[in-house]
Amino acid sequence: MKTKYVVSGFSRTYAAALAAVALLIAPAVPGDVYAQFTPFGFARGQDVSPTFDGWERNADGTYSMYFGYYNRNTEEEFDVPVGADNGFDQGGPDRGQPTHFYASRKWWVFRTVVPADWPKDRRLTWTLTTNGKMNQARGWLQPEWEVDQKLIAKNSGRDPSLMTNPSNSLDMDETNRPPAITITGVRPIKAGETLSLTATAADDGKPMPVPDPDGKLQQGVRVRWIVYRGAGPVRFQPDIMPNRIHGKPAALPTAVTFSRAGTYRLRVIASDGMAFSTHDVDVTVQ
Repeated sequence: MKTKYVVSGFSRTYAAALAAVALLIAPAVPGDVYAQFTPFGFARGQDVSPTFDGWERNADGTYSMYFGYYNRNTEEEFDVPVGADNGFDQGGPDRGQPTHFYASRKWWVFRTVVPADWPKDRRLTWTLTTNGKMNQARGWLQPEWEVDQKLIAKNSGRDPSLMTNPSNSLDMDETNRPPAITITGVRPIKAGETLSLTATAADDGKPMPVPDPDGKLQQGVRVRWIVYRGAGPVRFQPDIMPNRIHGKPAALPTAVTFSRAGTYRLRVIASDGMAFSTHDVDVTVQ
């Protein structure tokens, strides 16, 4: 027997219940924060927590530590320059972390390399302060946190921005390699002008497409643009490919406008549905 659901009625009841519970349990905070509450969480007013996502052994004996973040807002984004509010405690505050933080959970955002003689119990701490709240992520070489590229690929489906299939949707092809990205058109520009950039992702053709009558699997190569570091709002037209491409390079031209002067780092993410890669470029805006 199939279970039937009345979606619209359930949604209204569920939303009302959530709102009532939020009012009952909410601590004493400014009312405008709770005015942003929605059935899916808080649109604005919450903080961002950095996350330690695991570590990997490198061929030269060093270790890569992977970090991400969780923005508890569904809409609000943040720009936090590298420094006391966005920095590491060892090796200098800048270890390649983002300064622009999108909404929701982001996985495998960046990695930082520590030497081969790094003590197994030494913590590497990333501190991030947003909306007046300081959070920290501590990475260390705990055996249970060791990852490899297969595990990264299998878990990247948790982050929709990486454009991979959810865990276990496809059998893992261990010979698959992530797309290789090139970017053309980078040059200095003035604020308010339009910069034409093209990102191209070449792939090895793996994994091969499989029957997908429901259209639920992400198959073929897809490319998107994001802001990784910035001095103000950035607009991409478009920011993502509408369709996936298999068997030939996938190109995404975009027109980029910058709101104010400064140095920006733009990131391209390319995914073949199983593995993803990133490529960053810096743009000087006068």
